[in-house]
Amino acid sequence: MPGFPRLKESYDLVVLGGGHAGLQAGLKAAMLNHTAAIIDRGPKYSRSYYAPKMDNIPGFPDGISGHALLDRQIAQVRAVEARVGYFTPARATAARPLPEGGFEVAFDWLGQARSVKGRALLLALGVVDRILEVGAKIDVIFPWANFGIVDFCLFCDGHTLPGKTVAVLGHEAFAARTALEIRHFEPKSIELLLHGKPFLDGSPPEERSMLERELSAAGIAVRSGVVAGFDRIQEKRFGVRFADGSKADYDKGFSALGWYAMNQGIPRALGASFDPDGYVVTDEDSRVLDAQGRPIPGLYCAGDLRNGWNQIPEAWATAERAVIHAYASYL
Repeated sequence: MPGFPRLKESYDLVVLGGGHAGLQAGLKAAMLNHTAAIIDRGPKYSRSYYAPKMDNIPGFPDGISGHALLDRQIAQVRAVEARVGYFTPARATAARPLPEGGFEVAFDWLGQARSVKGRALLLALGVVDRILEVGAKIDVIFPWANFGIVDFCLFCDGHTLPGKTVAVLGHEAFAARTALEIRHFEPKSIELLLHGKPFLDGSPPEERSMLERELSAAGIAVRSGVVAGFDRIQEKRFGVRFADGSKADYDKGFSALGWYAMNQGIPRALGASFDPDGYVVTDEDSRVLDAQGRPIPGLYCAGDLRNGWNQIPEAWATAERAVIHAYASYL
């Protein structure tokens, strides 16, 4: 069991978040002969931590779990601990630019308030999926998600849907569009489960009419009943019980509820701009852009928090771009 790292006053690079993007950024900094501090709440807060099998990771033809992949990345970071401090469980609370350049980050670690300075700052805080609430609890669906019976990412798991009966969880336009996109993967059937919420809530009349027509033409049914629970996990199926006593049975569930949190506080305080979906806007080198479209010196964003695709290979790529640019420009 490794001991706790020693916190230095300053590093070349400070990384907020220790998911796939943050860990890769710390490793890359060490490979470029620089120091880095990774401030991380812990692996269990990564979106992929509970993914039972991921098939889109190069080098793993039989797939790998999110937990195992994070463990491997953490082991790589610990192997370069002379240059990289991996501080966990820790939670970043604030960040500010320094007059002389660089940034200072405040964070809680081991029950104490700490601070650290960096010549460059990488935001890899990620986003948090919204989970279906059943009886005011979100953990009711977790076992089905942990077994891969309920999926969250179309680009990661769409290839598992051909020939399957699929229940899409959600009531807003995002869920309707997701249901329509799932058709590309040739499922046997698709049904939208609204969980008692108003269908297409908040959509303009024109968008509502268009989506209703497309869903009807595609034969995608809409079920409005309130979900009371789930069953059939032993058969590796998504059995849904409704409050009115009725039941439905599916091969797969697909969550299309959007984001619970997008961790905008720190990037907003640093002057970042956001796209219409709430992601931090960056350029191709992962530099954070302000409201005028100008790069904020020394500030980068990688992984799910930045505008772009929410994929692990993309997280690695954006982290690589950020650190290489910082190496060339600030470090």
